[in-house]
Amino acid sequence: MMFTLSSEQTDLAGVLHGFLAAGKTDLASLGLDEVTDPVDLAVVFEELGHHAVAGPLIESLAVLPALGAGPGSVAFPPHVPHAVEADRYFLVEGDTLREASPTAELQSVDPGRRLFALSAGPVIATDVPAARAFDLGVLTCAAQLLGLGRAMLDMSTAHVLARTQFGKPIGQFQAVKHHLANVLIGLELARPLVFGAAVTMTPRDVSAAKVATSDAAWQAARIALQVHGAIGYTAEHDLGRFLLQTRALRTAWGSPSMHRARVLEAL
Repeated sequence: MMFTLSSEQTDLAGVLHGFLAAGKTDLASLGLDEVTDPVDLAVVFEELGHHAVAGPLIESLAVLPALGAGPGSVAFPPHVPHAVEADRYFLVEGDTLREASPTAELQSVDPGRRLFALSAGPVIATDVPAARAFDLGVLTCAAQLLGLGRAMLDMSTAHVLARTQFGKPIGQFQAVKHHLANVLIGLELARPLVFGAAVTMTPRDVSAAKVATSDAAWQAARIALQVHGAIGYTAEHDLGRFLLQTRALRTAWGSPSMHRARVLEAL
């Protein structure tokens, strides 16, 4: 499949990048709460991942609008059994959408992504497009992972050009170059799968994109931590936010093994 972003989509990514780089967080001011096209959502979420923006973004901007609900967070048991912290909660049971209430905070690998168990409340709607909404969650999670991987590669590249060892930047060492090249290859191979899935929105393609971006972002995280050394473990370094969010999103909206199984079933 040949796929190229339109000039409008490229401009959207550029505007959002500048907006987030300036420290702004009011995404609604850019009209992002009105974006519904899967390809446009992939563009948006790749950039949100590139800046490690926190919050129930997948739920509020992609999944709940597809279910006809307002902003908040949502659980899709069994693959998304918990909800990210939000002002309002929903629960999907089959094709039924319910109000929900948080009952207990659960342990999360990312302190910036607090999780809650939900208790089902009144029915809001029946016959909701739950399958498509779930796949939009998977797609946007994959795009966010892609953006996280890109950011960690950028950070690693800048670090190896600045850090010196034996009188020269460590980025000049062949072994370091090979590691970073492998990260780039993984991200470049994953990106067409994300946007291809956004076009087709088939469960097979969406799952394939999630598997590819989970692996690519995880590799980017491992290599970023390796080239940064001990400083990468510190809470004070920006890399920490990206590592934790990658770890959390890698298994969010279905684990890699679940999505590999879904691809296999579709072959």
